[in-house]
Amino acid sequence: MSKQQAISKPSDERIFDFIVYAIAAVIMIIVLYPLIFIVSASFSDPAKVLNGEVWLLPKGVTLEAYESILHNDKIWTGYRNTILYTLIGTVINIIMTILAAYPLSRPDLPGRNVIMVLITLTMFLGGGLIPTYLLVKDLGMVNTMWALIIPGAIATYNLIVMRTYFQSSIPWELQEAAHMDGCSNWRLLFSIILPLSKPILAVMVLFYAVGHWNSFFPALIYLRDEALHPLQLVLREILMISASSAIEGGSVGLEKQILLSESIKFAVIIVSTLPVLIMYPFVQRHFVKGVMIGSIKG
Repeated sequence: MSKQQAISKPSDERIFDFIVYAIAAVIMIIVLYPLIFIVSASFSDPAKVLNGEVWLLPKGVTLEAYESILHNDKIWTGYRNTILYTLIGTVINIIMTILAAYPLSRPDLPGRNVIMVLITLTMFLGGGLIPTYLLVKDLGMVNTMWALIIPGAIATYNLIVMRTYFQSSIPWELQEAAHMDGCSNWRLLFSIILPLSKPILAVMVLFYAVGHWNSFFPALIYLRDEALHPLQLVLREILMISASSAIEGGSVGLEKQILLSESIKFAVIIVSTLPVLIMYPFVQRHFVKGVMIGSIKG
């Protein structure tokens, strides 16, 4: 028997691999095609998009939708606000989640299981929108950025994932040895736990940052000053104004307004998701590793 025959896969394994690759290819096409279509449609003549002429590549390339969006001063104010809210909010989220997850991961914490049950119940039981608003109002956070950050300082699911990572991926014997050498709890956290937790920290940064970036409903409720509106709320207003202009426009410019409003919809998606798409490749490696460790071992 030749070496090539000895290392060749059995026919059933080759068939299985072919089926797996075929399914993966179909899933990739299903996921990737809408993204490609949105990008192409945002650069295409809206009349050709509505007529179904755009399938993959742009047709009648135009930047009118992007010009309409990017020449709006509110867009840049929204970008600035969203970046500020995302940076500050993510830092607070990470700090609070670490400070809650690490003690709950230690087997020497009395009553940690009871505490985890109470925390988990918050995923299913909430006070509701009106009591939450009244609480935020009583705390003086209405019409401030803190109304978008403080109420969601810790996400219960992210806390459970990080606690599971600390508990299953960092040996308790290592922590005991550090204590025997005179290491304090704070030094143990900053010198041993966190350096070994880069994958899960990358996952949490991505989860929290994307959540802040895409959030618009809390801003819709708590923010009254337009100068404080995040990007998502600004884009929502642009879509509503475009649609309203298309409906109320004169008979001469009505068709053009309708076409432009349709094109703006696709451009808005690109403008709002581009920063997240740029950030994701930098944390992808840690993201996959952290999710697998933090969830499967739980």
